[in-house]
Amino acid sequence: MKIHEYQAKEVFRRFGLPVPNGKLAKTADEAYDIAKWLGTTPVVVKAQIHAGGRGKGGGVKLAQSPEEARERAKDILGMMLKTKQTGPEGQLVRKVYIEEGSKIARELYFAITLDRETSRVTLMASAEGGVDIEEVAAKTPEKIFRVGVDPVIGLRSHHARDMAQKLGMTGKTVNEAVKVLQLLYKTFVDTDASLLEVNPLIVTKDGGVVCLDGKMQFDENALFRHNEIVAMRDLDEEDPKEIEAKKYDLSYIALDGTIGCLVNGAGLAMATMDIIKNAGGNPANFLDVGGGATTEKVTAAFKIILTDPKVKAIFVNIFGGIMKCDVIAQGVITAAKELGLKVPVVVRMEGTNVELGRKMLQDSGLAIQSANDMLDGAKKVVVAAGK
Repeated sequence: MKIHEYQAKEVFRRFGLPVPNGKLAKTADEAYDIAKWLGTTPVVVKAQIHAGGRGKGGGVKLAQSPEEARERAKDILGMMLKTKQTGPEGQLVRKVYIEEGSKIARELYFAITLDRETSRVTLMASAEGGVDIEEVAAKTPEKIFRVGVDPVIGLRSHHARDMAQKLGMTGKTVNEAVKVLQLLYKTFVDTDASLLEVNPLIVTKDGGVVCLDGKMQFDENALFRHNEIVAMRDLDEEDPKEIEAKKYDLSYIALDGTIGCLVNGAGLAMATMDIIKNAGGNPANFLDVGGGATTEKVTAAFKIILTDPKVKAIFVNIFGGIMKCDVIAQGVITAAKELGLKVPVVVRMEGTNVELGRKMLQDSGLAIQSANDMLDGAKKVVVAAGK
């Protein structure tokens, strides 16, 4: 689950982290009122969407007066903001964050995430802040410093001090940085976050350290412990298909391809996407219906796939262990008849009740192709999607 910058800063404040003063505006007039309330110049008008790179896309603007803040808000609100993370279609801006300007001496990059190779929470930092960190990682990876944190002892002050000094900090700024880095680590752990990013983390002209930006993502499996974070969910920023999938406890992630995938088991789902790519196609989604899916659940999954206008064909790839092939077949038949099947479907089934499932599909009267194995199915669905 993602949250907006203004919400991340609310979390930061709760943990005692230094952030600039600011408030959310949903209209240009509200932006004017907030800029007047802040009483500082300049103020910054920031688009609030679940994507990075907002500045390069025209979603972050300075204003030298409340009147100018109103005009900049008018420019940003309602725009389809396009960044590397939104895709070419962009994302609609529904709100802006009005924040006081800061006296910046240096811009740094800082993030915390889980490194699955080391199975440790890992801090990453770079002196190259305020820019695309992906570019830094690709061209000058030696400029990114990493610290893996022992979960038993946590982030100690000497770890944070070492990182601050590697970033070129000196004097009282090092002590400020130690406090901030340890608080950011505590914020990450205590909220069950999967990502915490501050880009830029700034050093001010008086030697302070301030979180000028904030980005957080959370482990959805831990949200039952954090009602205050669940309340921050912005459904306008999420794919409607993914929202619908959550209602049925389906693991669904929308992708950019044209071949819909309905699979049971996360490992098989990953392998299915790989084999589609190997056959020359592009998957439109990751969708795992799970091992104990009901006909209702499979029907819902099939409907979700069919609501994606990019989907040109569907590959149903089932290994019936706990999941029975006849249940999958009935779900496919029910959804196809309710919605009116307009795209080709290729089905590969193996396992429990496979003969019954195949017969049900064959007798359904639907235009469904059978596949002998995964590779055969992938080749058939790629051809079908290209028609």
